[in-house]
Amino acid sequence: MMKPINNKAWLLVLPVVLCVAFSAVIPLMTVVNYSVQDILSPEQKVFVGTEWFKTVLRDPELHGALLRQIIFSATVLAIEIPLGIMLALALPAAGWRSSLALVLLAMPLLIPQNVVGTIWQIYGRTDIGLGGVALHALGTEYNYASNSLHAWLTVVVMDVWHWTPLIALLAFAGLRAIPEAYYQAARIDGASRWAVFRYIQLPKMRGVLLIGLLLRFMDSFMIYTEPFVLTGGGPGNATTFLSQYLTQKAVGQFDLGPAAAFSLVYFLIILLACFVFYTLLQQSQSADQKG
Repeated sequence: MMKPINNKAWLLVLPVVLCVAFSAVIPLMTVVNYSVQDILSPEQKVFVGTEWFKTVLRDPELHGALLRQIIFSATVLAIEIPLGIMLALALPAAGWRSSLALVLLAMPLLIPQNVVGTIWQIYGRTDIGLGGVALHALGTEYNYASNSLHAWLTVVVMDVWHWTPLIALLAFAGLRAIPEAYYQAARIDGASRWAVFRYIQLPKMRGVLLIGLLLRFMDSFMIYTEPFVLTGGGPGNATTFLSQYLTQKAVGQFDLGPAAAFSLVYFLIILLACFVFYTLLQQSQSADQKG
């Protein structure tokens, strides 16, 4: 007998479809529409085809923002991934000390981005900020408001402080998922701590680290609130990343056409990077299953 199919079950997913359409599909189609038109006024629009895409791709300010964004994302990932692994290895494995350490470690993740920017804005001040005063006491002429290098380093340190706990928590979860039999076999073979890390812990953490790498890349590549609150994108354009450049185009200059075209390019860059990370994650999971 054929099992009856009740198509009314599709009604259960209708609310989700409507929410996705309202929050994602309709805005995306609006951006696509704006990217091929010159918005003269709410009533006047001129179709320009791919002209805005050619304009933004030739924009030297966009190239500078993209370069700063790539350098920033690569820098924070190069710091946060190893540092998160080291923190996870240093955490107690079990007991109340482990629970307390995990709670304390996760506290920066609970702070909103705008509050993080405000905290570091005060912390880096040379008159009342603990960090700024300490650096001045050590003889360093630190000033993130006027020195481009200091501003950029402050944003990097702020991001590392805020998001390294995420990598540490993911790595800790990966470590706890390793069966005790692996460590027993390593002790019987007389393996060193480095050998245990290289051949047991790191391969078993590969999946969660790729997830952490994907999450941190997406977030760092879309960073906006923290540097905007801390430095406002300055001094000059030192900390003006892609998201802030896009905001200046759309809101500050009201160039909706170029801003829409640039936002689509921005979206495609992130989508391509996520596809690469997803492919690597699938390959990692396949290798673990074969192993």
